[in-house]
Amino acid sequence: MVRDDFYEKGKTRLHRRIGRELRLAGRVLDLGCGACDLAQYLAQAYHQQVAGVDISADGFPKRRRVGAKGRVRCIRSDARRLDFLKDETMDAVVTMWALHEMAHPLDILGEARRVLRPGGELLIVDFPRDSLAQRLWNEDYFHVEQIADMLRDTRFTRVTSRLTERGQIVWAKGYRCEATLYENAEGLG
Repeated sequence: MVRDDFYEKGKTRLHRRIGRELRLAGRVLDLGCGACDLAQYLAQAYHQQVAGVDISADGFPKRRRVGAKGRVRCIRSDARRLDFLKDETMDAVVTMWALHEMAHPLDILGEARRVLRPGGELLIVDFPRDSLAQRLWNEDYFHVEQIADMLRDTRFTRVTSRLTERGQIVWAKGYRCEATLYENAEGLG
């Protein structure tokens, strides 16, 4: 029998792995942050400035700034409109277990790209289609290839998307390319 708490059991391990992946980022945006657990972890473990954004009030912190000596801001907002962030101001964007919940993922990925600095990384950690999570909760998840295609469609480069954690987690990355490199590549075609 599968335990329903496997979600919570894997969370700490994935927080550490995400932290190692994004350790060099000074400013991180966490989209679909829920209770801002990942944002607080990144701020405490890596001393990063983290903005957590979630549209839902479920589990959302009551205060805008939580823990880690003010390095975490929790903002209740629609990730399709990150008007409170200027262009090219974030070093990394992460979404953990949330992309499948977002109604307009291409709009959200486009907005994530807008706020990333050139060379900045987007990291998506989610459950894949046909996973244990889908069987447990009957939610609709993306195939690993669909996530890679969405990243390419929103002009991310160096896209990778693979299964990890015994096939139960999608680990996908893309980078915002340097503007001049992208513009030059567009002119070649």
